[in-house]
Amino acid sequence: MSRAKPRAPERSITAGSDFLHLTITDAPPGGRADWLAGRLRQAIADGRVPVGGRLPATRVLAADLGVSRGVVTEAYQRLTEEGHVTGRGRAGTVVVAAPPAPATPAPAPAAAPVPTALFPPAPGSDIFDAVRAASATIDLTPGVPDLAAFPRADWLRAERAVLRHLAAADLGYGDPCGAPALRRAVAAWLARSRGIAVDPGEVIIVAGVSQALGLLAQALGPTGIDRIAVEDPGSLGVRQHLNNWRVDTPPIAVDDAGLLVDELAASGVPAVMLTPAHQFPTGVVLDGDRRRQLVEWARSGGLIIEDDYDAEHRYDRPPVPALRGLLPEQVCYAGSVSKLLAPALRVGWLLVPARHREAVVAAKRNADLGNAVLPQLVLAELMTSGALERQLRLLRRRHIRRRDAMIAALTRHLPGATVHGAAAGLHLMITLDGDLTDGDLTDGDLTDGDLTDGELTDGELAAATLARGVKVQPLSWHCQRPYPPGLVLGYAARTATEIEDGVATIASALRQLRKR
Repeated sequence: MSRAKPRAPERSITAGSDFLHLTITDAPPGGRADWLAGRLRQAIADGRVPVGGRLPATRVLAADLGVSRGVVTEAYQRLTEEGHVTGRGRAGTVVVAAPPAPATPAPAPAAAPVPTALFPPAPGSDIFDAVRAASATIDLTPGVPDLAAFPRADWLRAERAVLRHLAAADLGYGDPCGAPALRRAVAAWLARSRGIAVDPGEVIIVAGVSQALGLLAQALGPTGIDRIAVEDPGSLGVRQHLNNWRVDTPPIAVDDAGLLVDELAASGVPAVMLTPAHQFPTGVVLDGDRRRQLVEWARSGGLIIEDDYDAEHRYDRPPVPALRGLLPEQVCYAGSVSKLLAPALRVGWLLVPARHREAVVAAKRNADLGNAVLPQLVLAELMTSGALERQLRLLRRRHIRRRDAMIAALTRHLPGATVHGAAAGLHLMITLDGDLTDGDLTDGDLTDGDLTDGELTDGELAAATLARGVKVQPLSWHCQRPYPPGLVLGYAARTATEIEDGVATIASALRQLRKR
């Protein structure tokens, strides 16, 4: 047998360990144990190996580094003597205490956002992130469901059921349109709750309505649709998202019957985005006459984008069927579980006319290859088992109590305010467009005057309220054209006591501003 030394390309790679990326060539000759003990000590001090963490077995680490086992044993022994690790038999060598880290200067605390700066007349695309990060005792901003009511036990049961029967192949890359089980469950959910008959193959699972809008913008642009009319008042977030995709969003007025379809037709815009079942933020429902007008507009070539963002949350009125059920080839329909379970799940669905489907699916594939599969399968189990409907019934009862608490608090503390949209949803809109004379507020210390004379903006009121620890949204954010000042107040995530205190704080802030 030849004993010739292997040529360089045949030699093994330098010994090293995946654990902390230790490489023995970094150790000084004759000082390997000292070097290893120092590296381990530093890793424990800076948290890379936390207290409670386990070091590799001496035999394993020695083999990885290409050293004798005695080198590793000696390094571990030094750490044991220093009180940083201890041997626990079969549990191995465990870190029990970290050496003191060298003192470093504390970073200067970030300046707290000035409340006034958070409510500019023309908010930027980062405004919601900024307000979300602002500290507050009570958060009455809209769009947040009761996250404390998330059905953790049902979710865990559904997850266990899914994992028991999950095939290995299900963990690979799947259809960008979504897991077949969830698409079937969504189709059944829409049929029984929204009056939409749809084949599961037409359902596209998306990461919430925001992604649905982005996919539609990408698909519709090449067809010449680069203008999508929006409701006014209407969601600032929706408008910003479409604008980010270079889609123009001309405003169409909303009144007590919903979108003004005559104004839409006169605008010449080829598509419209609206919330017909529960308009945001006013809460009005698109009435029968307007629905007929809108259907006629769509049949003449217009495209409707229907955001069914919280249609399940209705209390004092019968269900309103979705437009998609009336005119599937002219309506793009988007919904999600963000308002029913939690926004963090990032799961929604999109239905599009056949002529746009291929482009939307291609945009979804290019975006992320499809949503994460496990949450889809768990949600499908919740939908098919009846757990999601039980959750909806629970939430309705809770939301009615909280809505009533907010209306009562507004009556006590802001009797001059007009309340809108109480029959459904997770928020109320109030307008402050009347004379707030003596006696209109609970302490009667305001002078005559109103909020439409330029003395006070709803942004200033929102800033003053936040300065007192309560978050609200100014109505003007959601208006492209002049509209009475007001606030949009979420109630779903707050207790009756918090709602009472929050509304009282708004009234207190308003009194102080009116004294200026």
